[in-house]
Amino acid sequence: MNKFLIAVMTLALAERVISDKTVYFDERFESEDAFKQRWVESTFKGDEQGAFKLSHGKFYGDAEKDVGIQTSQDARFYGISAKLEPFSNEGKSLVIQFTVKHEQKIDCGGGYIKLYPKDLDQTSLHGDSPYYIMFGPDICGYSTKKVHVIFNYKGKNLLTKKEIKCKDDELSHLYTLVLNPDNTYVVKIDNEKVESGKLEEDWDFLAPKKIPDPNAKKPDDWEDNEKIDDPTDTKPEDWDKPEFIPDPDAKKPDDWDDEMDGEWAPPKINNPEYKGEWKPKQVDNPNYKGPWIHPEIDNPDYVSDDFLYRYTDIGAVGFDLWQVKSGTIFDNILVTDNEAYAEQIGNETWGQTKDAEQKAKEKLDEEERQREEEKRKQEEAEKASQDKGENE
Repeated sequence: MNKFLIAVMTLALAERVISDKTVYFDERFESEDAFKQRWVESTFKGDEQGAFKLSHGKFYGDAEKDVGIQTSQDARFYGISAKLEPFSNEGKSLVIQFTVKHEQKIDCGGGYIKLYPKDLDQTSLHGDSPYYIMFGPDICGYSTKKVHVIFNYKGKNLLTKKEIKCKDDELSHLYTLVLNPDNTYVVKIDNEKVESGKLEEDWDFLAPKKIPDPNAKKPDDWEDNEKIDDPTDTKPEDWDKPEFIPDPDAKKPDDWDDEMDGEWAPPKINNPEYKGEWKPKQVDNPNYKGPWIHPEIDNPDYVSDDFLYRYTDIGAVGFDLWQVKSGTIFDNILVTDNEAYAEQIGNETWGQTKDAEQKAKEKLDEEERQREEEKRKQEEAEKASQDKGENE
């Protein structure tokens, strides 16, 4: 079989795989009317509730394609959601994908998306609103720069045990979470896998399979010290020397008055003969048995679950955030059951504009640098003129 035929067959297979998909939600924010009809902003926090606006930001790769919803007020809570036709992901993959652009040099704030049950109260959306999945970047200071992957399981929100680093620059980045029916997952950033594994291993969904045997204990005569003191080693007779001694070169000041100043004593200095605390040499322990390992038994509380990945009534997608400095833009939100299709959409959206956005950012930075340079020169000229006037 020639290479051309293989390529054609591979392409046809890929197209068939991508065509076999269900798109539950797809949002590009292409018009303000559609945005207002589809999305509902929360009013739960009252005056502390921040407003979203449509914007492509200060720099962009494409004026139309890069329009998304942007946080617009500093130090505010943000809540917005859109309903979708309720569905279950049983027996299928669940793929959540969106782009995040922290063009404001974010110092503390979330950039994550949530999937909610169908009964979500949209106008009352807030931090304690029950959700199924929370996914996306979270940045606060220098210590917190991670990707949250939180699953709700039997009423508890479970955080991943792994540390997944997020992007912390000012450009748009594509975040993708793939949840598979074999209870595995994949996290991608910019269509590149950054983490993967098994749900049961990387989250505390279930009780541990094994637990330490409560009836087992280390034998009293168990020797787990590899080294012991040499019983034949003795401390040398001349070992004990004081750590500090009177300074032999010190002299009593001529003006020292014993009646007024008390009895004079020379200051202390480090003793060059001081050897510290004596300890016997270490030798191999002839009775060493190695570290004692606590025997384990099957955990009677462990119950397997083949459906850790499953949610039966997914009905809304939304953002519930706090941001100190506003300006984050969310775009290209996709919920589907096909990882290959999500990758294709990522390439057609974020992938098509990312390079132009990078160039626009570099141009904006250069313009800002030039403005700062001109400002500095102007301030120096004004100061020099002022100094000259004061000296005349």
